[in-house]
Amino acid sequence: MGLLMVILLISFCVSLGPKTASANTFDVTSYGAVGDGDTDDTHLLGDISAPKTKEGWEGCDTNGYLMHFTSVSGLVMDGSGQLDGQGSIWWREGEKYKPNGPPCHCPSMLRFDKCDGLQLRGTRHINGPKSHISITHCDGADIGNIYISAPEHSPNTDGIDISWSSHVNIHDSAIESGDDCIAINGGTYDLNVTGITCGPGHGISIGSLGKNGAHSTVKQVLVQNCNITGTQNGLRIKTSPHGSGYAQSIVFEDINLINVKNPILIDQHYCTKDKNYNCPAPPSASAVKVSDVRYQNIHGSSASKQAITINCAARWNCTEIVMNDVGITGEGVFAHCENASGDFGDTTPEVNCSPAVRTFK
Repeated sequence: MGLLMVILLISFCVSLGPKTASANTFDVTSYGAVGDGDTDDTHLLGDISAPKTKEGWEGCDTNGYLMHFTSVSGLVMDGSGQLDGQGSIWWREGEKYKPNGPPCHCPSMLRFDKCDGLQLRGTRHINGPKSHISITHCDGADIGNIYISAPEHSPNTDGIDISWSSHVNIHDSAIESGDDCIAINGGTYDLNVTGITCGPGHGISIGSLGKNGAHSTVKQVLVQNCNITGTQNGLRIKTSPHGSGYAQSIVFEDINLINVKNPILIDQHYCTKDKNYNCPAPPSASAVKVSDVRYQNIHGSSASKQAITINCAARWNCTEIVMNDVGITGEGVFAHCENASGDFGDTTPEVNCSPAVRTFK
């Protein structure tokens, strides 16, 4: 019954529209729910709209999310409804103080925490103040046939963020954002990303890993049959020099990259820069190890001359990096490779790499 009621609330509160944003409780039977144990009351048809102003978030007490589901096994959100985060005021002003009140922390749209067996399909998610969908501590989630959209200029509006989750499938969806289309964070294991259309945005990213000295691990990721267009990055792995852990057993396969500024990028020097735009010196005995990464049948065009960047640390080289049937075109394109080893035999532009810092054209 607890699970059923959660699904009913999802299904019918969304049909209420923006005028009910200030209400606290709804009788779902007043909006068409039957609740007899036999009728399927779970289909999501209507829309949710967040308040248009910061003042609409009562006391700024959003708990960080417009909607938050936790510890609900077998949760299904299925339908044609739309969640509108009304994010424009947040993009313009950031986390500024409310008039005569405390600071408002920029909320994300939708969070699933410890929701094993989650199914999310068919819904639309637009204009998030921050990230649109967050998946954390979930096992066996399936997300498909959804649409996510925020303007290219909107800051930190990731499409889907994943962390501390396993056996997750994300497929057959379109994502437009001002940040990562999909961000794969620490604690992710056995993730399949297939049939995604991404752009604008910052591409499909693993990381950043190891931020603020964290121990971060990502293993067994497949990104396949995706189209990435007009993004700042294409396929990116980013790790902080201050953390520890690993990113390994990662496959990027059958990807089209069209007019992407940084089509292929591995960066072990990703950090929060100081006032002089320098990375603080990393500790001597830690790093996030990057290994066993394969790029197969990756083609497209670069919006910049540096089409392939492998920027690894001298102390903790990237290893087992394999590129096969990789072709990125563009005017004067070249590859930069630093402190990595593997097989780069079939790549355009040509990739040559040794422990020495070198740039090849």
